[in-house]
Amino acid sequence: MLNCGLNMGKLFDIGLESLTGPRVASEAATSEGLSAEGRGTFFLETFGCQMNDHDSEKVAGLLLSRGYRQVDTPEAAKMVLYNTCSIREKAAQKVFSRLGEFRGAPSEGKIIGVLGCVAQQEGEDIFKRAPWVSLVCGSASYRRLPEMLAQLEAGEQRVTGLDNDTDETFETEITRRDNPWRAYLTIIEGCDKACAYCVVPFTRGPERSRGSESILREVRQLADLGYSEIQLLGQTVNSYADPTARKMRFAELLLAVAEVTGIRRVRFTTSHPRDFTPDIVQAIESEPKVCNHVHLPVQSASTKVLRAMQRTYTREEYLEKIALIHGASRPISITTDIIVGFPGETEADFAETLGLLETVGYDGVYGFKYSPRPNTPSLAMNDAIPEEEKGRRLAMLQEKQREIQAVRNATLAGQMFEVMVSNKSRREGQWSGHTSSNRVISFTSQAQELLGTYVQVRVTSAGQSSLVGEHAV
Repeated sequence: MLNCGLNMGKLFDIGLESLTGPRVASEAATSEGLSAEGRGTFFLETFGCQMNDHDSEKVAGLLLSRGYRQVDTPEAAKMVLYNTCSIREKAAQKVFSRLGEFRGAPSEGKIIGVLGCVAQQEGEDIFKRAPWVSLVCGSASYRRLPEMLAQLEAGEQRVTGLDNDTDETFETEITRRDNPWRAYLTIIEGCDKACAYCVVPFTRGPERSRGSESILREVRQLADLGYSEIQLLGQTVNSYADPTARKMRFAELLLAVAEVTGIRRVRFTTSHPRDFTPDIVQAIESEPKVCNHVHLPVQSASTKVLRAMQRTYTREEYLEKIALIHGASRPISITTDIIVGFPGETEADFAETLGLLETVGYDGVYGFKYSPRPNTPSLAMNDAIPEEEKGRRLAMLQEKQREIQAVRNATLAGQMFEVMVSNKSRREGQWSGHTSSNRVISFTSQAQELLGTYVQVRVTSAGQSSLVGEHAV
């Protein structure tokens, strides 16, 4: 996995829980008048993408509002929950590995629960594989968690929530925010694209968009609480279709969120090339608060492979979208996802993908080996690529992208960027944060109390995957 500057985060150590704790406690107490000592303790581990992270915020909020207290280890918890991802086989295996740690161990009255995509994918079969599990709940059923918890507290041994076609997934009673400055907000759930390799339509259901007024109401609430950056989420976020009479387009929604008093930045992920339209670029050009970063997964640069993947666009059509971004009056950072070793991918197909890296000049690439998933059309495809060959291709892809990033980052030396400061190093005077274009910069400053503020930083040096700078006071 490559993305500009992400590995710099290892230098920083600040406990977000310590920053959000007071706010969480007050929200939980307001909800039902329950004390933090209420019903016991819970441990929640999250696997997967930003949508899973946000789902965990919803789950944690619901539990806190019922008087549960979050702890840092499974051993200290009465309830152990795993919020899961099934996009790739390795992620799903990791969850069952976690569950296996409870095999034969004294239960001590623990409730073990599996949430999210693996829960939806495997359903009640999880009880067969891990009989000590008590709760299986997909992401669309989190609103029903209080009801399911009540059933468990009343002594029921196995409880499920496996609906995946409901709008109730968007709003829960209370959401515990893990970041005190940036808030995730899901605007569209599920997916109708039916890519041959993807399990999301099965695990998260069909596309359902949240009403624009509901979205904007929550944005205003978040701004009132002090959040300055909003990140709109969806499996295909730009496929958003406002279900209300207002029929707000995605680009209009971006601008409407940016207009809310107190909001400094608006991000969005992940976009689908089919629905990436010129008005999105126009919104980025016209409104500085809309961040100049687009994550536009290509998956493959071979039209033949794209058709086998059922991606609904050709190489040429994807490049037309890239031309829209490159032609913008404001520089826009581009990142992407690429799958190597899809069934039938030849050396020539892979060469086209390597060539695309140079053509586009990505600022970051998330590369993955193809992983066969249940309930997907690609399972029946012939010409499987050996694991060793998939690994070779992935290594080549990563090396090519490192070379490109080194060149692109070098051009940033001497430039000035506004950085939202999100981390403080243990080392005196060392900070880091994100630019509007989603680049991470580690920088020096003798100023105090910078967390959550926006400062000007001049880049002094750059590496393959890192930027270093100094606070321009």
